[in-house]
Amino acid sequence: MKNPVITILTLSVLIVFSSCNQGKSTADVVNVTEEKVEVKIDSVKKKMAPTIDTVDYNKRMIAISNNDTTGRWPVKAPYPLPGAILPYNRIIAFYGNLYSTRMGILGEIPRAQMIEKLQGEVAKWAAADSTVKTIPALHYIAVTAQGSPGSANMYRMRMPFKQIDTVLSWAKPIDALVFLDIQVGHSTVKAEVTELESYLALPNVHLGIDPEFSLKNGEVPGTKIGSFTAEDINDAIDILANLVKKNKLTPKVLVVHRFTQGMLTNYKKIKRVPEVQIVIDMDGFGSRVLKRSTYLSYIYREPIQFTGFKLFYKNDNWNNSKMYTPEELLKFTPKPMYIQYQ
Repeated sequence: MKNPVITILTLSVLIVFSSCNQGKSTADVVNVTEEKVEVKIDSVKKKMAPTIDTVDYNKRMIAISNNDTTGRWPVKAPYPLPGAILPYNRIIAFYGNLYSTRMGILGEIPRAQMIEKLQGEVAKWAAADSTVKTIPALHYIAVTAQGSPGSANMYRMRMPFKQIDTVLSWAKPIDALVFLDIQVGHSTVKAEVTELESYLALPNVHLGIDPEFSLKNGEVPGTKIGSFTAEDINDAIDILANLVKKNKLTPKVLVVHRFTQGMLTNYKKIKRVPEVQIVIDMDGFGSRVLKRSTYLSYIYREPIQFTGFKLFYKNDNWNNSKMYTPEELLKFTPKPMYIQYQ
């Protein structure tokens, strides 16, 4: 069966030829015909391009905003490409590094026990909010900041790719997303994200970047809280957006950790593009009062797109304090769509 578009265009060529033949050479007729065919093909492609249900998307964004009356939320941004994870899903992630039992639950306990615990947290969030699908994720620190310069004099260590492969193999049976997290030390976002492009080109792999360990004035990581500018974050967005376009992927999620004012500067200059969904993750630990205050001061008041909330199994359950429950966090404005356990 012929393509109906091609059939129509063929008829168009014959009509143009017969009506324009007088006074023109064959070459002239062909040139005019080719221009008309190209315009018709482009218009058909535009009509056939998949789109999201904008009415449904808007309703979901308003629901996340939790009756905010200030006009900050929901954030005005381009609609995402079809297949976007947010706001249709809430991501529940376990964070850590396989070399360390002190950097987070991912790496602290054996794999089978960790997966079972993650699935338990996913179930709790699904029960607390049935309006949004809840999906698991493994958030792996692929570049760790260091207290010594190392051979590259960058105060960071890139993990071997075989560890990333291991995390990917753990994620597959439970259909989990994978986030690769970067602590740049004295390096740059562009340099470190570029090294991971082959993994970020995979459909289920996303990115996290941590300004706490970005020391731009030569300080040793861990001695001072670092920072990212909007330009740093835009470098990550540009790389991710290009990967999405080049590989015809659904949008990537970019998680940016934050718990102080200075960790993120010039937030209004951060790009919003259809290929990347930005989550600002409230990364601090401590008492409930402190964590809520941090969320209000640095996440709520400087809206970018979506929000996240980190929960610490040890540091949040300390000194007569208790970790927030899903039901309690769902009362926050806006509702966090990315939850990270450390």
